[in-house]
Amino acid sequence: MNLTLRQTQILSFIRDSAEECGRIPSVREIMGKFGFSSPATVASHLDLMEKKGVIRRESGRSRNILLPDFKRRPELLEVPVYGMIPAGIPEGQVQDSEKCITIDPSTIRLPRSARTFALEVRGDSMIAAGILDRDIVILEHSEPRHRDIVAALIDGDVTLKRYLIEGSVPFLRAENPLYPDLIPARELIIQGVFRALIRTNTQR
Repeated sequence: MNLTLRQTQILSFIRDSAEECGRIPSVREIMGKFGFSSPATVASHLDLMEKKGVIRRESGRSRNILLPDFKRRPELLEVPVYGMIPAGIPEGQVQDSEKCITIDPSTIRLPRSARTFALEVRGDSMIAAGILDRDIVILEHSEPRHRDIVAALIDGDVTLKRYLIEGSVPFLRAENPLYPDLIPARELIIQGVFRALIRTNTQR
């Protein structure tokens, strides 16, 4: 494409701004960066760069420079991790946010407005569903449907199980035949519905 040294510098500035700040610099920002005396000088460089195919421009916009090969980085989502959750026999669990994990919300097909949180799994009661000990599950504060995997508070203890309804009576079931069904004696509160899994040990 035979760019001049100055055109190469301008292209690098445009690309760095797009990658680091998430936006394309304006003509005046380019002018200030390189000490050009007028916007016309910037426009002259951009005209030549457009002819060489390294940028495109759209009319009617103040930041009208487009990079044909640039892909905007996804906006990431910070999800709080509220400790661990037993995937076994239910246990009392105090859930305080210890840390956050960063995820791309498009990978779990949830809007950024979704109320999500994460828990680290302890136990093997959900292995047939592909949820293993030490995995991290992403959950949404949402109403459960029949057969959803949920974080639930059952008679004062918390657990990760599949939510089932039979004859209008809800109960919890493990994905491991070694564990019995859990039928609430007093209360069953759904704290979150499973949406995604992060495998912490890829060698398993």
